[in-house]
Amino acid sequence: MKRIKKDELYRNLDGFLKTKGVELKPGSYTDRIQRVCGLLSDVINAGQSGLERAREETEKRLEKVRQVIHEKTAPKGPPPSTPPPAATPPPSQTDSKPPQARRSRKPSAKKPTPRPSARKRRGQ
Repeated sequence: MKRIKKDELYRNLDGFLKTKGVELKPGSYTDRIQRVCGLLSDVINAGQSGLERAREETEKRLEKVRQVIHEKTAPKGPPPSTPPPAATPPPSQTDSKPPQARRSRKPSAKKPTPRPSARKRRGQ
């Protein structure tokens, strides 16, 4: 954004007031209005430069965050040239059945033997 000159704000205010029928004549109150307009233009310019610095700093930090996200989510390098070792040995050629068919059924769990009731134990 362009910087505001110290007298630019006062000239614009003077022109606005003239369109409304108010004329600013030289005097003590117009000097104060000029000083206030100068201070206001300084504050606006300082605020604009502060916002510009904050925007630049935000852009720098945002770019760092984007870079970290990119590094974390980027695909890994090419796979290793040697294949990983197999977890299970390949089935032998003598067995013609698939591995699931070769498995034997587990014996069913034995039913627990009934415990003698407390009445029978007392009576014995």
